Amino acid sequence: MQHAVGSPLPPPQQPGQAPHAGWAPAGHHPGPHPAAPQGPGPVPPPAQAPGFPAASGPVPPAPPQPPAPQHAAVPHAPAQPAPDTTGHVPLPPGGPVGVPLAPPATATPVDPTATTLAVLLIGPAGAGKTSVARYWADHRRVPTAHISLDDVREWVRSGFADPQSGWNENSEAQYRLARRTCGFAARNFLANGISCILDDAVFPDRPVVGLGGWKRHVGPGLLPVVLLPGLDIVLERNAERTGNRRLTDEEVARIHGRMAGWYGSGLPIIDNSQLDVPGTAQVLDEVLARAIASPPSW
Repeated sequence: MQHAVGSPLPPPQQPGQAPHAGWAPAGHHPGPHPAAPQGPGPVPPPAQAPGFPAASGPVPPAPPQPPAPQHAAVPHAPAQPAPDTTGHVPLPPGGPVGVPLAPPATATPVDPTATTLAVLLIGPAGAGKTSVARYWADHRRVPTAHISLDDVREWVRSGFADPQSGWNENSEAQYRLARRTCGFAARNFLANGISCILDDAVFPDRPVVGLGGWKRHVGPGLLPVVLLPGLDIVLERNAERTGNRRLTDEEVARIHGRMAGWYGSGLPIIDNSQLDVPGTAQVLDEVLARAIASPPSW
């Protein structure tokens, strides 16, 4: 849930300490080398070639071989990893997601189910954002991650500032921190070829903590889509919730009324009042195909 802006977000947390200096990556630990012989062993005379008589004179001895170097064991020597040790996979750094390029008019339309995308699913409580986002991510033809802002916000356990108990500086700071964390995660997934769908209750009348923040954290290529079923539907779905995810009917009605401001905003809106989750996900793909062909201005 989003409300008016309060005090600025606390400064970013300082990076954590590096692993203990005594920790070393697992590598190949060679065993002790067997002692090499001190000198050359007896050299047998060369075998007589068939059809040739044996030499009449004595056979000259083979030239002496230098002794093999001895490997003294070094006690408590640190283990050195082999040059081809596995366990480190370089990952491209995440950057702002650019606006998707519209295909030429003569080109085949882009298939949104097989394209790497960044989607923001907006809607009031009870709109089905989380259910639709999770289903959509599960049934994609390319790797896709679902990032729910509410889930990330509730990573804070001790000291969690629940907006249901009153919106204050702490709850707003935790909300902003969760959204920034979601944005960082989305950029990292997208930079490594994994699509993302995020869900949040973004209000059209609060631009400072609305789409502007998501655009800043993810990038201008983020595709926002609004889920907005009828009030009776969101009230019915909200009644099935438990814990702090369940709101009062008055709060649900107030949020739903504010979400109506998305009409006329230019963003695509899906009324999923009569659609189940798979049907809504199918309509979402159709909406995204049009958004790729003609990216919305927001």
